[in-house]
Amino acid sequence: MINLDISNLTKISPEHGLSETEIAEKNSLIAEYLEKIHARNQGFYTVIDDNSMVEKINNYANEVKGKYDHIVVLGIGGSALGTICLQQSLTHQFKQTSPSLHVIDNIDPVLIKELEDVIELEKTLFIVVTKSGTTPEILSMYYYFRQKVGKENFAFITDPKKGKLREIAQQDNIPVFDIPENVGGRFSVLTAVGLLPAKLIGLDIEALLKGAQTMRDQFLSESADENLPFKIATIQHALSKKNKSITVMMPYAQKLIRFSDWYKQLLAESIGKRLDNQGNDVFVGLTPTSALGVTDQHSQSQLYNEGPNDKLIIFVEDTSTTTDMIIPEIYEGVTFKKLLSVELDATAGSLTKNDRPNIKIQVDSVSEESLGQLFMLFEGATAFLGEFFNINAFDQPGVELSKDLTREALK
Repeated sequence: MINLDISNLTKISPEHGLSETEIAEKNSLIAEYLEKIHARNQGFYTVIDDNSMVEKINNYANEVKGKYDHIVVLGIGGSALGTICLQQSLTHQFKQTSPSLHVIDNIDPVLIKELEDVIELEKTLFIVVTKSGTTPEILSMYYYFRQKVGKENFAFITDPKKGKLREIAQQDNIPVFDIPENVGGRFSVLTAVGLLPAKLIGLDIEALLKGAQTMRDQFLSESADENLPFKIATIQHALSKKNKSITVMMPYAQKLIRFSDWYKQLLAESIGKRLDNQGNDVFVGLTPTSALGVTDQHSQSQLYNEGPNDKLIIFVEDTSTTTDMIIPEIYEGVTFKKLLSVELDATAGSLTKNDRPNIKIQVDSVSEESLGQLFMLFEGATAFLGEFFNINAFDQPGVELSKDLTREALK
């Protein structure tokens, strides 16, 4: 389960914090904003009910079981960050899975060369991921590895109807999985984009979807007490009106650091927009950044406590105690988990004393189910945030422009 603690917002000055009344006065907007979100026909909260997608992934995983020693995902942005998060959060941080998983999300030739140093090409499955099917970086890597191995070493994840990757799949009979047309890349972690590589390295994708469904039901609730995504969006938007233009996600859990990376793309690409829904120039957005507790207490917290008061800090805490050890000598009877928790509270306390807004999200474990909840929590919050800002949270014209200029330059 997920718990949201916003008490520190009410302990700081009205100039920088939020009262319970300020938050509650927006509750009447839930039904209106849900109606607007439904009208946008976005599939991020319905695709998680697609049992046929899960069945196809499970069948494919059974077909290739034991055939490959390495899984290499070729993807960028939303085609990679969710998978990186799943691997970091749900597998051993020092042991490789079997098969091993490598996510190549850049075309730096050093990265590609060093990947080749550690994989046996003939024993590698390349999963090529691009929503459009035309992303030049991904197609470049596909053609590079295709010249080295046969078509049987590939699976594609792409648009269900169009794009170069779809054409190649049909021509060469390469297994292909769909990214639904109404699910954007940054919202696609709970489609085959994230679920296929997760399944291939032994993760429980059904539990991942179960967690997402639990949070989706809260996202669709018109009850302010139940709808955590709406509450988070309310806080972010209200604080933006008090010049809090930066959102810092700071997990106190090593396994969740890549979740922060996933969220950075989601927030930046969804909410950073020039035009509002009426076509007016508004240039809105929240700048995402990330920190890791306790690591960044010893660096970034100096800025957060004494620098510009322009940030909302979102702490994420894993409250489970299944893994813990007693610290000898220094603190009698104190465990590492206790020390971690105390340091989180001390960091939040220092920010509060310095009039800096901060909230805390608690998860009872870092598991498939809890991660599914977190994905849907912030996808839902981002959808609501788009409505608060009166912008389209589901397009990305600024990104598309750079893609167009890249293609033009390479002609």
